Amino acid sequence: MSCLHKSPKRTKSQEKIYQEQCKKAAQENGKLIGLEGDADLEFLLLGGELQKVRSNSWKKNRFYKLQEDCKTMWHESHKYLKSTQTFSIDDIEAVRLGRQSEGLQKYTDPSLEESCFSIIFKGRRKNLDLTASSVEEAKRWVTGLEKVITNMRGLNRQKTSEHWIFNCMRKADKNKDNKMTLKELKHFLHQINIEVDDTYAAVLFAKCDKSNSGSLEGSEIKHFYDLLTHREEIDVIYAKYAQTEGQMSAANLLNFLLNEQRETVSMEHAVKLIEKYELDDTAKQKKQMTKDGFLMYLHQEEGLIFNPAHKEVYQDMTQPINHYFISSSHNTYLMEDQLKGPSSTEAYIRALMKSCRCVELDCWDGPNGEPIIYHGYTLTSKILFKDIIKAIKEYAFKTSEYPVIISLENHCTVEQQKLMAQHMTSVLGEALLTQPLGDQMPSNFPSPEELKGYFLIKGKRLNKLDAAFNNNSVEEDESVSEEDEAAEENIQKPKEKKSKIKLAKELSDLVIYCKSVHFGGFEHARDDQAFYEMSSFKEGKAVNLADTSATAYIHHNMDKLSRIYPAGSRTDSSNYNPVPLWNAGCQIVALNFQTPSKEMDLNQGRFLPNGLSGYVLKPEFQRDPASQFDPNSLQKGAGYRKKTLHLMVISAQQLPKLNKDKCKSIVDPLVRVEICGVPADAASKETQSIENNGFNPMWNESFQFDVHVPELAMLRFLVEDYDTTSQNDMIGQYCLPFTSLQNGYRHVPLLTKRGDVISSAGLFVHIMVVDAE
Repeated sequence: MSCLHKSPKRTKSQEKIYQEQCKKAAQENGKLIGLEGDADLEFLLLGGELQKVRSNSWKKNRFYKLQEDCKTMWHESHKYLKSTQTFSIDDIEAVRLGRQSEGLQKYTDPSLEESCFSIIFKGRRKNLDLTASSVEEAKRWVTGLEKVITNMRGLNRQKTSEHWIFNCMRKADKNKDNKMTLKELKHFLHQINIEVDDTYAAVLFAKCDKSNSGSLEGSEIKHFYDLLTHREEIDVIYAKYAQTEGQMSAANLLNFLLNEQRETVSMEHAVKLIEKYELDDTAKQKKQMTKDGFLMYLHQEEGLIFNPAHKEVYQDMTQPINHYFISSSHNTYLMEDQLKGPSSTEAYIRALMKSCRCVELDCWDGPNGEPIIYHGYTLTSKILFKDIIKAIKEYAFKTSEYPVIISLENHCTVEQQKLMAQHMTSVLGEALLTQPLGDQMPSNFPSPEELKGYFLIKGKRLNKLDAAFNNNSVEEDESVSEEDEAAEENIQKPKEKKSKIKLAKELSDLVIYCKSVHFGGFEHARDDQAFYEMSSFKEGKAVNLADTSATAYIHHNMDKLSRIYPAGSRTDSSNYNPVPLWNAGCQIVALNFQTPSKEMDLNQGRFLPNGLSGYVLKPEFQRDPASQFDPNSLQKGAGYRKKTLHLMVISAQQLPKLNKDKCKSIVDPLVRVEICGVPADAASKETQSIENNGFNPMWNESFQFDVHVPELAMLRFLVEDYDTTSQNDMIGQYCLPFTSLQNGYRHVPLLTKRGDVISSAGLFVHIMVVDAE
């Protein structure tokens, strides 16, 4: 039972002991997350009353506090049969001070701006909108929560593991006597996702119960923890290279880095790793690394599968923007399906914070002369155009400083189009690109580097771009063809709709480098279209072109931008496979960011490197006009760099339980390894399942893959709970480009189906990539 605002009935002496234990646990956890004695943490642990806001009429005072595990928020609830409610710090996406949510903007007075804050959750859970009694108190809540969230996310894997196990032990200690009986130990093992038979549990217990008291306490619990977290595979690796007084000297470590990890590093680097990760001062002084220090190193970014050099922007960002894959969202305003789901500014914030660089706005005439955004002819909710522009302005460059493309699907009358242009000009200000860069008509796109901090508008334009220099004016409100724009809609238009739409000059003039035009074939595009005239392709047409005319499509994309969008039949907001379109050099492959799927895993993996900038440079063979690369018919030459991947799946650590409330919920994990790239490279292999062990399963299974075009290949790990009677459930996944792999013994982080890190879980693998014949 956790320490709550309302405690169960106890005697005075019991209550005193109980509160002391809570205080001690809070101190221990505060220490584990690096906030020992922190005043903001103490404020959260003490808790206080906040007003919860749901509507104009529903505003209720509720008591909130951080529990002693320092990762669970508790608040009272007045729901029938539900007197308490909790949520995990891990479930929080962000905490935002001020009236930044739609709910607070609607239901609170502007005078309360600095007394309000919102807790934004991961996934589809509703925001928690709150009002504090003062500006100072609101700031303390936000500062405290952000500090705990930051420190929790910043814990290394070993600290995260300690924190998690420590709190599982506390939960298993039913009578709160700081001792563990055999029964409590078995309950604890079940909590951490490991099923053991009674005999093994008894043997483990007896081995630790040195005092023969029938319970474990103090050092005995520490001994039990050490036995539990002992990793045999690390022992074997460490023993092979620890050749100096039973420990790894800097020379031993360098030997390991050169021979196993295949890194080109110096002795100086090995010494730096010891200084950085060795915990034992005596060993550090001797320039030696203990097994604990070695394990610490393996859990840090230097020991992960993803190349840390790719964590920052490392690619050339001075090439034309059409030479890059661009992370892109479809119908960005939707939180759920395409027919009746809610529209929200929050959807834009989430996409932009995930470094999405192309967002879509479906614009329609709204009441009171104000344009609105929603999915036309459906029951999706409506939001004001100007509110979305404000949200885009606020969050566009928080994750990435590279340009954001605002893709307009325009169904508005001329008057409301003028207002759209006015809102964008006034809100986005100088960040809105309204003229081509330079003082003369360009013949090619500028680069992401040149466009840093800018917004580009994609939409219809009434005239050629050189009019911006030649003062070639057009008549206001001229008509443009709506043909390709109508094709972009994911709903059936009424048949009486005209195929022409009048376009306001003010809106037209904002379209600079992304003018929407109908696609009339590759030859027509090459001969008759300017570089800035781009087409949008429905997935079916794009996939067909990528399948039948891949080389021509690649050459088209060397000069132009292409945007791909999901078919109208995907009313559930499902996604298509982006890989064949990337293979064909398409830049703006727009996906439904709100839908967890393998396709979104691949998108997250594709844009994981290059500093999460949302821009990834295409391979040279997709940029060189002399290239005749065809992903569907491989020949030796451009792009063909055959590699062999030798991969051993060794073990996993602390896989999460999938059904925490069910008694029989221990997972039977297996690992599937997939290569996604050109058709010749597509492959999938999987391990056996391990029965009843999600805590420390071991496979030691080896696989081999041939990869012909590594620059387009992605490697995906999928951990599943094996089920004999139904479809396997996903436990976690991780995806990264083949070119961002590190060789050697590597830990693989695991993400949820929504792409969030599972803090204490991971895989341990051995990777070896070699040149093939």
